[in-house]
Amino acid sequence: MRMTTQREAELEELLRGADIVPLAISLVHLTGDLSILEEIAPFIRGPWDYMQSVPEGIKAGLVARMRAELIRLDEGGAPRLPMPDTETLRHMMSVAVGQEVGADYVSMLVQQMSLGGEESRDDIDDWRADPKVLQSTSFRVLIVGAGLSGICAAIKLQSAGIPYTILEKNDSAGGTWFENRYPGCAVDTPNHFYQFSFEPNNEWPNYYSQQPNILEYIIHCVEKYGLRPNIRFHSEVTSATYDAARQLWKVCARNEQGEIQHYEAQALITAVGQLNRPAIPDLPGLDSFSGEVTHTATWTDTTSVAGKRVALVGTGASGVQIGPNIAGEVDQLFVLQRSGSWIVRNSNYLRRVEEPKKWALNNVPFYGAWYRFQLFWAFGDGLFPALKIDPDWQGDDGSISALNARYREAMVRYMSKELEGREDLLAKAMPTYPPYGKRALADAGWFKMLRRDNVHLITTPIERVSPDAIHLKDGSAVPVDAIVFATGFQAGKILWPMTIKGRSGRTIRELWGDDDPRAYLGITVPDFPNLFVLYGPNTNVGHGGSAIFLAECQVRYTMKSLRAMLTEGIGALECRQDVHDAYNERIDQELRQLVWSHPSVGSWYKNDKGRIITNQPWTLLEYWRLTREPNLREFHIEPRNGSGDEK
Repeated sequence: MRMTTQREAELEELLRGADIVPLAISLVHLTGDLSILEEIAPFIRGPWDYMQSVPEGIKAGLVARMRAELIRLDEGGAPRLPMPDTETLRHMMSVAVGQEVGADYVSMLVQQMSLGGEESRDDIDDWRADPKVLQSTSFRVLIVGAGLSGICAAIKLQSAGIPYTILEKNDSAGGTWFENRYPGCAVDTPNHFYQFSFEPNNEWPNYYSQQPNILEYIIHCVEKYGLRPNIRFHSEVTSATYDAARQLWKVCARNEQGEIQHYEAQALITAVGQLNRPAIPDLPGLDSFSGEVTHTATWTDTTSVAGKRVALVGTGASGVQIGPNIAGEVDQLFVLQRSGSWIVRNSNYLRRVEEPKKWALNNVPFYGAWYRFQLFWAFGDGLFPALKIDPDWQGDDGSISALNARYREAMVRYMSKELEGREDLLAKAMPTYPPYGKRALADAGWFKMLRRDNVHLITTPIERVSPDAIHLKDGSAVPVDAIVFATGFQAGKILWPMTIKGRSGRTIRELWGDDDPRAYLGITVPDFPNLFVLYGPNTNVGHGGSAIFLAECQVRYTMKSLRAMLTEGIGALECRQDVHDAYNERIDQELRQLVWSHPSVGSWYKNDKGRIITNQPWTLLEYWRLTREPNLREFHIEPRNGSGDEK
């Protein structure tokens, strides 16, 4: 049936409101017309929309062609063309981001973008465990934590038909997105990248959505995939012990009444991450403070700072978000800064997603996939070259390479413009380390906040706290009624405070200490068979990327390990010590070549000895490859209920 003229006009209006580059690449995908790429390529300088200046005349022509193509499909036209070949896809990707994309990215991005339909599905998605094997082995999996990583693992286990239970200490799923509720709490990764590749959400209200929206998405996944019956809420794991004779984990969890409940499973997946236990500075006299003391991670719906003199301690990611959101309601805000942060312009950070954009994501074939790819590149591997230290770089100490220096110049220009006329603030706010030495932060109104009359930026170190003030090392005192710590988490104490004992009886805390965690691929640890750590040591992406992308890599590796256990009669799968040690030597060497190792950078990425324990040195592509398939030769293997012979 022919579409009405009015409907055609409405369709064109919606298409005009969509981003032109993913729209154009989608048109190439639908029609096979590669000349479109040559038409738009000269006007694309990078992956962000502000780096694209396709002329209005070309835009109008592309919109008209897409409208005609959608009408044709709506009227029963032939379905889409076969997926383009590798070289064509690589060319499309390169044009989409205005930079050369290597052919080695194609297979990963086809899977991540679901460009090939069933052809691009992970083979793990098509696997379902044999019920007879499960019955004969009583194989079960325990997951600790119902945050994004735990939910991802549960969805894949559910799909495979493997029995599992999630033990969650809170009364809701969500993990850090359930616990962190401070004003301004939002994701700092573009939302259309910060989501499961297999569960896209085209209805995000903002390009960087607030905490309630992220939590809503997680709960949606729990309900859609039927996970709730398998979650035990108010169950905080206190200990896990590997029973070598029985080839299983014995886990203890404390319920809401304080009672200890016991669980057993052949495999244990920890999904508690690195950012789950708040870090509060050990300041002399803090216990004597008479006002309210809170951490951004413990902020509740009843926490109020209205009309108070407030000390905000910390200017990292959470500090930069909460500060502008409370400055207008407090009497005075004293920002106590240890070091400045690179805070950058991001025109989308506070922007709502326009309705035509949502419509295109939902209705234009391939549009969502190509938009996701642009974000993948812009916020991930496209930035990676700026992290590498150039040993021959002759520039100043404020940068590590010519490329890094160009980023620094742009960041300095922005800060200088925002604080124009306030050289005193600019001098205090200017970081003393190279860009990306710590995560670059999107400006949510930070510099405008610093210019307020009731906001005071203080860089003098804290000496002690008294009942009604914070005393500084220069002898001055800051009278305050409340203290808000935006001081991050105890990232080095991964898996703390759980007591986890391996085959030998040694605990993982004895192995790692308080701040030196190590694991092979960040996932498996010698002496701890059948234990899989999600968001483990050296799996953080310090410059950008998406934690959800990494979670999917780790879950894929874990699921394929479990598949091997079930299909090959394996009772215990334990990473070899030599494999583990060689990997950690390699990442330490690689990390020494990246910006986080620069002498000027002091951050939670490093432990007390200066070793980087949180961040990975890999591009997203490299980590995807490393975790694509477990190599059983890298493990000690015991047959199921066998003698422990090595395979």
